[in-house]
Amino acid sequence: MVRYAIDCEMVGSGNRSILARVSVVNEIGNVVIDEYVKPTAQVTDYRTCVSGIKRQHLLNGSDFPKVQIMVQQILNGAILVGHSLHFDLDALGLSHPERNRRDLATYGPLMRNNQPVALQTLAREYLGRIIQDGEHDSVQDAKACMEIYKKFAYQWDRSY
Repeated sequence: MVRYAIDCEMVGSGNRSILARVSVVNEIGNVVIDEYVKPTAQVTDYRTCVSGIKRQHLLNGSDFPKVQIMVQQILNGAILVGHSLHFDLDALGLSHPERNRRDLATYGPLMRNNQPVALQTLAREYLGRIIQDGEHDSVQDAKACMEIYKKFAYQWDRSY
């Protein structure tokens, strides 16, 4: 079965988060999708220091429905890898079968005291790599998710 890793960056709109960027990489880390998304509501906080998103990124972004369809088509029938996938799927307005999700935040061997471990920490511990040092980069984060998943894929996939 084909595998993709996803990561999204969000901006604030009032008291909620809306999609600003979505990145999907394949099993070998090649970028399949990397799209900035036009806001679907007024942006009240770009969260630039964390998200890396600036107003100019979104001005020429793709329309949300187009991005949503692109992502849905690629992920159809695939294993979806990520960290706290429910946030990404919620931002995209998509669902994905639980049996085809590989969420680093909820996978027992990667948790501490039954709690999720930050992707930044997992990347440092399992990849020897510093990520999210300042602004986040959704391509870099998706690639890190895929690489970490691949270290556990054999045993993880056997449990399904």
